[in-house]
Amino acid sequence: MSNALKPAVMALILLALSGAPAFANGCLSQSEARQAVQSGQAVSLSQLRAGIPGEVLSAQLCQSGGGLVYMVSVLVDGGQVKRLRVDATSGAVSGN
Repeated sequence: MSNALKPAVMALILLALSGAPAFANGCLSQSEARQAVQSGQAVSLSQLRAGIPGEVLSAQLCQSGGGLVYMVSVLVDGGQVKRLRVDATSGAVSGN
């Protein structure tokens, strides 16, 4: 395994072993998220990825403050995993 892949693999193992849900209640199921994107309530995550710093490990579309946000776990430089909140319509990124 290359040294470049080791931090990513370790981060995935740590996430899998945590056993806790990645994000709080209020998140949409995959079918609900698909429906929100198809109806124009949210932009697809693939369209927002360019503005997300780091490698996306997981993401979920959630309700927050009357709107929708993507809660995203990313692997950043140095092998650290960070959770970000990404506005599902504007793509604005903030910490969790």
